[in-house]
Amino acid sequence: MTDFNEKLDASGLNCPLPILKAKKKLNSLESGQVLYIVATDSGSVKDFDAFCKQTGHSLLESTEADDKYHYYIKKA
Repeated sequence: MTDFNEKLDASGLNCPLPILKAKKKLNSLESGQVLYIVATDSGSVKDFDAFCKQTGHSLLESTEADDKYHYYIKKA
């Protein structure tokens, strides 16, 4: 498990809400801080990968366990 500064539970939300909520939460973080996200939307795997490539944030970890998707994103 990676250390993180903030957690976002996006369980039950479908695209594009997990990305939009993550973007808002990342805006409140300082550069270098890590946001941990839990989502249930299987489409979020591709969405968060593309989001990080477009914004310059680092996707530190992306895993699936117990029908949930876990992401650790480091703010650029």
